[in-house]
Amino acid sequence: MSHLPQSHAPQQRIPATYMRGGTSKGVFFRLDDLPEAARVPGPARDALLMRVIGSPDPYGKQTDGMGGATSSTSKCVIIAPASVPDHDVDYLYGQVSIDSAFVDWSGNCGNLSTAVGPFAIANGFVPAARIPRDGTVAVRVWQANIGKTIVVHVPVRDEQVQETGDFELDGVTFPAAEIVLEFIDPSDDEGEGGSMFPTGNLVDDLEVPGIGTLKATMITAGIPTVFVDAAAIGYDGTELQPAINDDKAALARLEAIRVAGALRMGLIKAPEEAATRQHTPKVAFVAPAKDYAASSGKHIAAADIDLNVRAMSMGKLHHAMMGTASVAIATAAAVPGTLVNLAAGGGQRDAVRFGHPSGTLRVGAAVARVDGQWTVTKAVMSRSARVLMEGWVRVP
Repeated sequence: MSHLPQSHAPQQRIPATYMRGGTSKGVFFRLDDLPEAARVPGPARDALLMRVIGSPDPYGKQTDGMGGATSSTSKCVIIAPASVPDHDVDYLYGQVSIDSAFVDWSGNCGNLSTAVGPFAIANGFVPAARIPRDGTVAVRVWQANIGKTIVVHVPVRDEQVQETGDFELDGVTFPAAEIVLEFIDPSDDEGEGGSMFPTGNLVDDLEVPGIGTLKATMITAGIPTVFVDAAAIGYDGTELQPAINDDKAALARLEAIRVAGALRMGLIKAPEEAATRQHTPKVAFVAPAKDYAASSGKHIAAADIDLNVRAMSMGKLHHAMMGTASVAIATAAAVPGTLVNLAAGGGQRDAVRFGHPSGTLRVGAAVARVDGQWTVTKAVMSRSARVLMEGWVRVP
């Protein structure tokens, strides 16, 4: 009996750029380069991006794709000409689940936002007249997932994106050029009364099944985030990934807090909806400044930080800090009386430096009270980005 090979279609070849942005990396596409069926939202697009990344993978390794088997490296970005005036590009971000067949489009990736500026310049989305020979280009990005503006200040030399430099970002091993990000009006105005505090309170009593009542600050700046005190859940804020990620009971407790917060913030109507909304909200726990050794072994001194923050991303403790959660931290820290502000020592502050598992990050926010409601006009932080590889990604 002959075993003739069945006829299989050749792989698709799709132009793509593999980029690091902040402490994340992802596969970047121009919308027009995608196969026609994937140029619109829907199952065809999701299936393509999952296959690019190597998901769903029951082994949790993403060996047969571009993903790196962590929430920070299981990401895709689609860039298109701007759909709104006074912007250069539309930026759409997909968080690809590792072990389940699911792409979460519900939020932004603040880290990869950094790489959108360089990508836009390199791919001709920014008019040549705006690019100086040497200097900085302010790339105006429309974040299409959440309908917000991000201004990415990209350094250029000889009219090309400058990628190398001596700016060090904790959580990234090698130095690079500094890129300043401004998240404009980063609060999500949906929910009760259009406030960035959707419950109307700076601190709430949050009932969490199986845990009890916890003090929580729930905010929608950058990304919807539920902040709790580390001490209230048995931590001191100096934890590294193994302390949480190797503890199934801890992960279950933190997910219970996330679900309770999502319900209270009105992001979901029933607990079971949380399973298909893994990317938002985030859960983070805060604590006063305390010495610790970062994951690299580097000593972080309490005197050098204002507070410690640890955050969960896609069900695991993040290795550093999500850029969007950094916006939430900056904003909450600037509002007197939130748990984040109190952990930092209270009072008025327009910037904080917080400790995370990989080191420290300085973030700033401009907030004001308008008609009795707190509003935030922008949050600012420095990141870096670079192209890792460019060419075509192949997809069966």
